[in-house]
Amino acid sequence: MHSAGFTSRLLDPAEQLELLGCGFGITNAARRTTAGSGDLRRADFAGSAKRLGRLAVELRPRAIGFVGKEAFRGAFGERPELGPQERRLGETALFVLPSTSPANAAVPWEERLRWFREFHRSLVTLRHAVRALLLDANERILLDRRPSVDDSKDTIWATPGGGIEPGESHEEALRRELVEEVGLHDFAFGPEVWWREHFFPMAGGYGGQREHFHVVRVARFEVAGKPDVDVVERRWWSPVELAAASGERFAPSRLPELLAALLRDGPPEEPLDVGV
Repeated sequence: MHSAGFTSRLLDPAEQLELLGCGFGITNAARRTTAGSGDLRRADFAGSAKRLGRLAVELRPRAIGFVGKEAFRGAFGERPELGPQERRLGETALFVLPSTSPANAAVPWEERLRWFREFHRSLVTLRHAVRALLLDANERILLDRRPSVDDSKDTIWATPGGGIEPGESHEEALRRELVEEVGLHDFAFGPEVWWREHFFPMAGGYGGQREHFHVVRVARFEVAGKPDVDVVERRWWSPVELAAASGERFAPSRLPELLAALLRDGPPEEPLDVGV
């Protein structure tokens, strides 16, 4: 863990509680100590998935790393590949690392270290993105419905936008994204009013992204462009419709409440952290 960057110094095993001060903790998927993973039985993992799920809810870690494929397979009954997993525990990402046991000598130190460094990088590296609160003359907002990153069977309504490329300003990135996604070329770039950090494993080794929300007011226009392939539906929402949409999920989760406050009070002096 020290070589991968988790700690500033090499800790003795007896100092494991010192990890908490670094923002990390250690627990077990199986409570019984064995000489090797081949000695573990299904009963050793009884209740493990439920306990880890409870830890995810109570402690809200960005990710849980499983040291060895058997730890993950024992908990969830699935045979994983190394790296980030599709399964999540709420907002908590899951990552499988090579076993550090001497019995796993077939995997050299350099390869194990590479995976631990990749896991550490995914925890600390955020991609920056920009999003448009695209409001028309009637104060309706344009939203896309897409699969949720934490549950592929669920969907979530989100604002258009995307990642900021190296060297781009917020305005340059948003103008590019709105041309690509909705065919909008002419608009006044408004202030940043909200931001949020959302953690989930992404391509490129990112552990999530920090999203910057800007107000963009437009006259009536026909939406064109080419939305992402995962956009299920696109529509304009009035504030009244948002307030009544109790069965829908939004990003940010408090979007109806936040937008109502923005329309009532105007932009805040500093961008607000709006949570998930």
